[in-house]
This record gives sequence, structure tokens and C-alpha cells, in this order.
Amino acid sequence: MSPNKLYPSAVAALEGIVRDGITLAVGGFGLCGIPEALIEALRDTEKKGFTVISNNAGVDGFGLGQLLSTRQIKKMISSYVGENREFERQYLAGELELEFTPQGTLAEKLRAGGAGIPAFFTRTGYGTIVAEGKESRQFDGDWYIMEKALKADVSLVKAWKADKAGNLIYRKTARNFNPMIAAAGAICVAEAEIVVEVGELDPDQIHTPGIYIKRLVHNPSPEKRIEQRTLRK
Repeated sequence: MSPNKLYPSAVAALEGIVRDGITLAVGGFGLCGIPEALIEALRDTEKKGFTVISNNAGVDGFGLGQLLSTRQIKKMISSYVGENREFERQYLAGELELEFTPQGTLAEKLRAGGAGIPAFFTRTGYGTIVAEGKESRQFDGDWYIMEKALKADVSLVKAWKADKAGNLIYRKTARNFNPMIAAAGAICVAEAEIVVEVGELDPDQIHTPGIYIKRLVHNPSPEKRIEQRTLRK
């Protein structure tokens, strides 16, 4: 029989697994598909010194931007850092470390980490500052740089629907980085808008199998804030 991985709250789901100085991987693209409840619970642990792997750091005061405000993040490994003035201020002031990574490379580094592949070669970044200090090698006449995989102590992801065994389905754009991040964490905690009994999900529709998910929390009413609202005239 499949285990019930559902916890009563986001706070309970993070209990005992968050420590100072750990590496976290957090799903989402902008504010789409971010684990809102888990990020708030992470802030409330008051732990600090985190290295956070995420496409971006949310916006000021929301998403991972909350953890920048509380100075709980020591280093960001990201591909896009716009829309966040506090991120910019801390980085330019030397208060925040940043490992800037091309977006596709970041996705593949996470995918490789989850697949047990320690490194791979890519043409992206060759001949630029991205390649500094990295091994380069020629294949079929083209030059490539070696990128090491990324893994996290704890990963946090957001799903649309889950069953109690942790099988996840993402919805549309919210799928983004979540599948790779779920696999790349030694411990993955997921939050979902809808939670059903085991057996109710169509196996062919599952994006992340429950074997990757250790803990699950139900968040039926996420805010889903919009970064930049654009309306037709």
C-alpha cells in the first residue's frame, strides 16, 4: 500500500529538514509555479545562510524575495534576476553571492543532478565569461565547456494536483523548472492545490512520480500573484 506523505501544514512539512547553510532548490519561473506556502514556511524557520538554486528570486516581498528581505539567503544560483530591486541592491553592495547561469544550462544542470550524471558538455557560454575556470573540449570541430550537475539538500516544488503518495501533475506553464528540481533534491517537499486519494490520477498524466517526493502539503488557495499585468486596450 502506498504511504500517505501528506502533512497538515507547510510548517510541519519542513520540520526537521531545514538547517542553517543548506542548499535549496526551489521551483518556479518568475512567480509562476512557485511553492508559495513552503517559501513562507521556510522564511518562518528563521534559518539562514542558504544557497538557493532557482531560476529567479521572486519579486520584492513575495516568493523568494521574502528570504532576501530577511537576509536568509547567502548565495543565489540563478539565470534571471530582474524584477527584484533588493536582489540588485544586495548583489551590488557585495552582500549576496551570485552564480549567474544561462537558463537552459541551469535546467540541464538540475536535470543531470536528478539523473545521477555528474557533468556534461555544452556549447552555451563558450568564449564568454561563463566559461572562465571551466574545462573546455572539442567535439566534431566545435568547442564545448563542461558544466557540473546541481543537487540540493532540500527541494521545494509546486504542483497543481497530487495524490497522497506524492505523484504530481503540474499545470501548463507552472511545470517549468519543477520536474527537474523535484528530482535534484535529496529531500523533496511538494505543495499542491488539489490532493486526491492514491489511484485517482491517470498514470499516463503524472509528471513527477511519487518516488521523488518525501513530503506533501495541501495549499488549495495560493495567491498566484502576477508579476506584470498587461491588459488589452
